[in-house]
Amino acid sequence: MVEVRVAGVAIDSTGQHVILLKPVDAPEGEGSVVPIWIGAQEATSILVAVENATTPRPLAHDLMRSMIENLGATVARVEVTRIEEGTFFAEITLTAADGEHTIDARPSDAVALAARVGAAIEVAEAVFDEAGMPDMLGEADDEDAASEASGMPAGELPKVDDFMKFLDEVDPEDFRG
Repeated sequence: MVEVRVAGVAIDSTGQHVILLKPVDAPEGEGSVVPIWIGAQEATSILVAVENATTPRPLAHDLMRSMIENLGATVARVEVTRIEEGTFFAEITLTAADGEHTIDARPSDAVALAARVGAAIEVAEAVFDEAGMPDMLGEADDEDAASEASGMPAGELPKVDDFMKFLDEVDPEDFRG
């Protein structure tokens, strides 16, 4: 398993939301990312958690967190375990008084919950091998000019043009086994 972080949430050319998972120890623009297509509500829920935003009422994943906490359990980790016929599978591992419990989940729900409770997110190496793609989020064509224009230091500018081009051209069917 490879520990990952949410590198971002994007929208492809068909309007589908994509979550990007990247190894925690890989610098921007290096290594691989795993894109997983998710629903709009799940994308919103993940962004709310990652950005520590507040909502007027609890979202479904806030409810999940509250239920788990009220039952005296904790989320030990979430894992994206495999891909079957283009569908990603995940598991949530809970620790409770009577031991560990593993629950089948959609990756979007698992990641949204992990982002709320600070649990580790892991992706199986076989998933990286099958669905991983080069990370192009940190590259820049003219980093100095872009840095000057944005006021951000060089090296901290995300370049998403190439990645967005990939998202425009890719079809989720490309990841079917």
